[in-house]
Amino acid sequence: MVKKSELTPTMTIRGVTLFQGLLNRPEQVQILEDLREVARAAPFFRPVTSRGQQMSVRMTSAGAVGWISDRKGYRYQDHHPDGQGWPRIPDSILAVWTRVAPDAREPDSCLVNFYDPDARMGMHQDRDEADLDQPVVSISLGDDALFRIGNLTRGGKTESVWLKSGDALVMGGPARLVFHGIDRIRAGSSQLLPDGGRINLTLRVAR
Repeated sequence: MVKKSELTPTMTIRGVTLFQGLLNRPEQVQILEDLREVARAAPFFRPVTSRGQQMSVRMTSAGAVGWISDRKGYRYQDHHPDGQGWPRIPDSILAVWTRVAPDAREPDSCLVNFYDPDARMGMHQDRDEADLDQPVVSISLGDDALFRIGNLTRGGKTESVWLKSGDALVMGGPARLVFHGIDRIRAGSSQLLPDGGRINLTLRVAR
């Protein structure tokens, strides 16, 4: 385990801090095992937008609240669409937050997105949280993903970086509200998930 005082980012892109290879293989496997328990308690579902368009990712959540998208819009709520409460955030995931954002409040929500090879995530801001002074921490597991980073307003020049299994990044401070998205998945680039694909975890202080 890397001590907080020894942890330095690999790179910073437009204020977004990237820790490449932060998690070793055993740590990734432990998180994956813990996520299976999360998914048993709160199964993955495919959300729709307020216009009724189905998203290409499947998602679930852990924590006090989870992020939901349906015909009523985007929001956090304290229960799964099926009605049950969300499971707690596993300690293996909370440990990553402590390593990369030691001064932040403890997160109360962990959004779990699963990307198959054809899934994408359009450019967006994470701004549904009550306290925008707290960072968003992202963890990548499985296949590589091309992560695009934009600006504080929509449009303009962007930069991209490949996120690999075990990488973590932090969007905080001036970069807390940068537009960002996933352009594509590099299928078969990781053997972590038995059937392929990518899992992305984003830890947030939602309330």
